[in-house]
Amino acid sequence: MDAMVRELSYAQAIQEAMAIAMDMDERVFLMGEDIGVYGGAFQVTGDLVERYGADRVMDTPISELGGAGVAVGAALTGMRPIFEFQFSDFATLAMEQIVNQAAKMRFMLGGEVSVPVVMRFPAGSGTGAAAQHSQSLEAWLGHVPGLKVIQPATPYDAKGMLLAAVADPDPVMIFEHKLLYKMKGPVPEGYYTVPIGKADIRREGRDLTIVATSIMVQKALDAAATLEAEGIDVEVVDLRTIRPMDKQTVIDSVKKTSRLMCVYEAVKTLGIGAEVSAMIAESEAFDYLDAPIVRLGGAETPIPYNPELEKATVPQVPDIITAARDLVKGVR
Repeated sequence: MDAMVRELSYAQAIQEAMAIAMDMDERVFLMGEDIGVYGGAFQVTGDLVERYGADRVMDTPISELGGAGVAVGAALTGMRPIFEFQFSDFATLAMEQIVNQAAKMRFMLGGEVSVPVVMRFPAGSGTGAAAQHSQSLEAWLGHVPGLKVIQPATPYDAKGMLLAAVADPDPVMIFEHKLLYKMKGPVPEGYYTVPIGKADIRREGRDLTIVATSIMVQKALDAAATLEAEGIDVEVVDLRTIRPMDKQTVIDSVKKTSRLMCVYEAVKTLGIGAEVSAMIAESEAFDYLDAPIVRLGGAETPIPYNPELEKATVPQVPDIITAARDLVKGVR
């Protein structure tokens, strides 16, 4: 019998995934600042402490470095920790444990150990949280061998990719855009996984490929709907996984459409779009291009507190529409 499908928010889907993981495996436990009685900075863990107790839903002191170290150590000794950061910006405080320990232990010890830790990072702008609480740092961690880095864009993927991350023997970093937490979508009951390392074509098209991540996937789909009325048929590829990147899906799409635009919220320079662009330039898809590749990313500035300035620093639907229209029409 097929699982019943319900409408859940992105946050509810994550909470359900964590509950399923804890039900299935007593080694799984949650860690993070204020995830217990308070339910997490964005109320994602909710009432899980009441259901599983404080020994499996553990409030940690205000030390991201210390919490990450405990999570990595627990993973090394056979546990399956899920560590929540209040904001992805605070990953900077834990880089020693993430980059020099979690990512490298398996390699340094000849494959004799694994580090099955999951770290969750609420990321992105749009909440008026200003420069130190609004960054998109997935490209930082995507640069590190030994880490897997994912950006689910829908409630379905948020649940399925988290469950896949818990089952993975390597450290998985999950970047969850804060504005997606209230987004609703169909989510099956029970256990399922969405494969890490596999992109998804959210919309098929013939004139232009837009490769997008996280919240930009929905913005790209909204832009594609408008462009369709103008006779421009856009294919939207949801990258889903930053590392390891699904290169073949992107290559095949570009070979079909002959145009590529990368849309992401993080700062444009040295962002995910630069890697996708370089990958296409080094592949057989380069010979299929009818126009230069376009990157549409965040502005070269910290995220402002002012709401209008905040919106101006990251790509919005009208920006995507204009850039796509110009690309198809050959405007530079």
